[in-house]
Amino acid sequence: MRKSLSSKSRRNLARILPFGLIWLVFSWVFFIVEYAAVGNSGYIASTAIDLNFEIFIFASLAITIVGLLVGTIELVYLNQAFAKKSFIKKITYKVLIYLFFLFLVVLIAFPIAASIELQTNIFDSRVWEKFFKYFLSITNLSTGVQMSVSLGVSLFYAEISENIGHGILLNFFTGKYHAPTEEKRIFMFADMKSSTTIAEKLGHIEYFELLKEYYNDLSDAIVEYSGEIYQYIGDEIVVSWKYKEGIENNNYIKCFYAMKEDLGKRADWYQEKFGVKPDFKAGFHYGKVTTGEIGALKKEIIFTGDVLNTTARIQGLCNEYNVDLLISDDLIKSLHLDSEYQTKSVGKNELRGKTETIELFTILE
Repeated sequence: MRKSLSSKSRRNLARILPFGLIWLVFSWVFFIVEYAAVGNSGYIASTAIDLNFEIFIFASLAITIVGLLVGTIELVYLNQAFAKKSFIKKITYKVLIYLFFLFLVVLIAFPIAASIELQTNIFDSRVWEKFFKYFLSITNLSTGVQMSVSLGVSLFYAEISENIGHGILLNFFTGKYHAPTEEKRIFMFADMKSSTTIAEKLGHIEYFELLKEYYNDLSDAIVEYSGEIYQYIGDEIVVSWKYKEGIENNNYIKCFYAMKEDLGKRADWYQEKFGVKPDFKAGFHYGKVTTGEIGALKKEIIFTGDVLNTTARIQGLCNEYNVDLLISDDLIKSLHLDSEYQTKSVGKNELRGKTETIELFTILE
């Protein structure tokens, strides 16, 4: 059974929180710029809110909440809703949605701030008189520019995060892997079954569309069980776990079966759409890797170590043993098995390029 508080929820929170921070920081930057422009003249436009400490705290909280709401809307809803739309349509729809959303924000936040400034309730006619003056003023335009900049930067962050991965982006910012670091990691190499035959049957374009759906269906389970997608290599996906996160609650095994389950739920859809039901086989191994940034024209965070080659070779033996899952003997010892899983040795094997034999196990369903 999957965990009620999933890694997916924690991942979404980690991706949404930077939106709140971006909006808060940019609001402070604009406040400093405006204060510097006005200087000590004491001039405050009649349509602007006189900023005291109480209003400053309210404004900071409000703008942070707005940023978090934008992050939630963008990452949880709009990304999925417009995933298959063209770039132009995606941008057009998002702009219209966010314009309406920001209008609602101003409609709600300004009267509250004005009521705080005027020390009255929100239904006072003076509050709404000030709001209508503000709405037709240059102050409103200034606020719109501020919100547009914050929105643009946060959406840029979302696109970068989506393309290279939130964890990788965070590691780049923090410089975690600027210097090579040694880590103990678990790897899964998952390869689509009969991929060559499927590709020949569908043709390049339709096969590519199948791969997009296939990888999308596998991703939820990987996130839910704390995995990190390291690479897509054609029809093969490489998933990695930090050792402690991988063995916790048998995450890496549960991930494998959750991926199978999610793919199976859409088997009929794949059959109707593409005329095939994709499936995969996987090999697991763990060991020490060196992790670090590499590249001159394009930076990447990569893993190097014998464990990757060994895992790939283990996965390559699935067909020979006619199983969907093979695990190295070193890794199988880390499992805290209960009645849910029963292991079976398929024997020792001398992997290509290695002098020592390694015993491999599968799990009986």
